[in-house]
Amino acid sequence: MSFEARFAKIMDLSRALPALKDRLISLAARDLKFTAKDTAHEVDLTVDRLHLFAQARDRLAKRRPLGGPGSWVSLMLSYNGSAWLNTVIASCYLVGNKVLVKFSSKGAEVRGLLESVYAPIFGNDIVFYHGGGRSFMEESLANPEISAVVVFGFDAHTLPYQEAVRNSGKKLVFEGPGVDPFIVFADADLDLALNDLMTAKFIYSGQTCTAPKRIFIHQAIYDEFLSRLVERVRRLTVGEPEDLRTDISPVASDLAVERIKLYLEDALLKGARVLAGGKIDGNLVYPTVVRDATDEMLGMREEVFGPVAFTTAFATREEVVARARNHKYGLRASVFGGPEAQRVAQDLKGEDYCHPVPDYTFGKFGTVSVNEPRSESWKGALVVKPAGGYGYSGWIWETVDGRFRLKQGPKLISLETSTPDE
Repeated sequence: MSFEARFAKIMDLSRALPALKDRLISLAARDLKFTAKDTAHEVDLTVDRLHLFAQARDRLAKRRPLGGPGSWVSLMLSYNGSAWLNTVIASCYLVGNKVLVKFSSKGAEVRGLLESVYAPIFGNDIVFYHGGGRSFMEESLANPEISAVVVFGFDAHTLPYQEAVRNSGKKLVFEGPGVDPFIVFADADLDLALNDLMTAKFIYSGQTCTAPKRIFIHQAIYDEFLSRLVERVRRLTVGEPEDLRTDISPVASDLAVERIKLYLEDALLKGARVLAGGKIDGNLVYPTVVRDATDEMLGMREEVFGPVAFTTAFATREEVVARARNHKYGLRASVFGGPEAQRVAQDLKGEDYCHPVPDYTFGKFGTVSVNEPRSESWKGALVVKPAGGYGYSGWIWETVDGRFRLKQGPKLISLETSTPDE
């Protein structure tokens, strides 16, 4: 099948998704606890991103599947999304791969709905796996027709497969957590920074890998910034996900809720203070602002998958760079301010595209934005804009000319599951 024929099918999918919006909203609210507001926006954004693939036509039309004609890519997707997951499937498919897709068990109903739409469009070229994660990985690595495995998930669950991937000779592309620094200097446009923080942190009730997790505010504006942040957070509407007025709904993962409880207890024991929120009712985590967080606190070390903002003050550029770098995750960073902010961004940014590294590289970030809202810096991510990180935020394992190697940095799934057409 030609690229144009595959692209036409992706356009068929883009036309089918809006008709599913109400059902996606209902299922995402029931199973994933995502607000109707967030899911409606996600459907619209996904349709736009599918159309963005047209900008990559010249590049992708000259690619062929990594394993040759008829080969497969296995794709394991995370639960924190409904419609946007279609862009990842499309990335693998457009370069000629057949795709075996596994949704999270939390998203089984969303998977069922999409499966009913995919079948008449894609036939047997895109199929959905109904088993568990372990069997999916084992079967994917054993199946000679599968050339690559793409995993969106948690690093601790994927790292143990390194030897099995090495032995299989297959390629594994991993996209994982972020504990992203959000840095605001005293000369920043505070309205711009606050607006971006409110959107990026609290969309999906904080359940995104790219949500700001470590919020560094210059000491000269720390109290003012927090006062304005708390005022905004207290205006958020907490409620049922089906209600279009709701901004914050229950967290989908029981484990994430238990971890948030632990992180808050740890922060209070070590001297932090809760300025807003702090209440947890079942899986409903009220939007929370923590001040005086320190780098050794669990809430600054681990991924907080919920609407809790850990904030801390810093004094100098050198200090905030060192603290931002001192972490196992390196997905993205946001910086607001003047000349010093520009220098911080240069210090934190990795290379433009993934590259071989001798070992996991810590202290660099795949995406770094300066005075730019997330809606702009992340626009087209994974479609026409490489995305991904360093450290344990993302990597590629592959065997090239008989030698196993590690790559890190931002990437396009389409390019990493294909080769140039010779």
